[in-house]
Amino acid sequence: MAPGCAGARPGGLRFLSLAWQRESVRANKELVAQWNRANPRARVTYVQGSWASVHDQLLTSFEGGEAPDVIHDASDDLADFAYGGYLADLGGLLPDRLRREIPSHSWRTTTFDGRVYGVPFLQEPRMIMANRRLLAAAGVRLPTARRPWSWEEFGTVARRLTRGGTHGVAWPLKEPVSATLNLALSTGGRLFHRGADGRVTIRYTARDHHVPRAIRDQVVRAESASRTTLGMSGADALPGFFDGRYAMVPLGFSYRQQIVQQAPRDFDWVALPAPAGPGGDRRQGVSPQTLSIAADCRHKARAMAFVDFLLRPPAMVRLALGDWLLPTGTTALADPALRTTRHGWATGSALATSLRPAPAQSVRGYPEWKDKVATPAFQEYYSGAIGDRELRERLVSDGNLVLARYQR
Repeated sequence: MAPGCAGARPGGLRFLSLAWQRESVRANKELVAQWNRANPRARVTYVQGSWASVHDQLLTSFEGGEAPDVIHDASDDLADFAYGGYLADLGGLLPDRLRREIPSHSWRTTTFDGRVYGVPFLQEPRMIMANRRLLAAAGVRLPTARRPWSWEEFGTVARRLTRGGTHGVAWPLKEPVSATLNLALSTGGRLFHRGADGRVTIRYTARDHHVPRAIRDQVVRAESASRTTLGMSGADALPGFFDGRYAMVPLGFSYRQQIVQQAPRDFDWVALPAPAGPGGDRRQGVSPQTLSIAADCRHKARAMAFVDFLLRPPAMVRLALGDWLLPTGTTALADPALRTTRHGWATGSALATSLRPAPAQSVRGYPEWKDKVATPAFQEYYSGAIGDRELRERLVSDGNLVLARYQR
């Protein structure tokens, strides 16, 4: 990675961006150029990073004293860096405008031990991408943000849509953990519980189990969900969706861009809200994209001024449109460009008030628990290889052993 504060010209800054879609990269580079024209003595150098390797790259650069000044990342990647002393506490640097613009529940995704280590600015709800023609042929009710399906109704709809060579739903769960935990907020699932001493333990209750059981029932019992898609990524499942092999696919909001770009011209699709829990609970967890400042940065006030510049409402709208995501800022979210019914923007924007911090947001040891314990356990559970009791035992017993090592 390019050197950060230590290697920058006097007064200059380096900005690590993880933008990857063409429109998003262009928007970021144009905003950097606009800043540089207005601030020639505090120029920003754009550094391109990658989501696939950002954690290891940052760890190496932090330990080598070469971290970039302004860091683009995701909130669920910040905890270990924050606790390790690599990120600056932004509390005394944040402009009042930025504090007011972003709701308190979004700030909680980047706040650890009372200190703020990042500015959350883009977020992605999970939605149901559906073949409108197949739903109309089956005579099912299309859910809206105000009247979503319940999990039980979603299961019924999936069964009605399963006919001939079509499965009602495809669950691409190559990475099953975040999708499962975030959707389980709608049924009151928490999984991670912090005690008065600050220690986190795992408890797996009926509220946590409601969503995993609903998914497994679709795959194993009703056979309304395709078993072959369980090991797929979202992108892997799209060709079968376009081909009519799956009527519905739960995916992140940004997948709409791939659908628009890749689907046959006559493919009629619609973005629907995810199922709701008891009482119409629409909550789901998210890990917003964030902008942080390195603890070693020599010009923290200038770095924050640049962050504030990037996240003015018009700029935040540009960044959201470029990534096909939702902004966290309330003024940006109200922009007409994000309220159009075209491509499901209005439905996604209507869900923004229901988005909450992902359950594992501030849990140290979560990456290891996810990779070594939860991912294989959920994969085996959804395929039918293990049952409810073994899933609970592995998530809790094995999981608490992992977390305990990080909390000694």
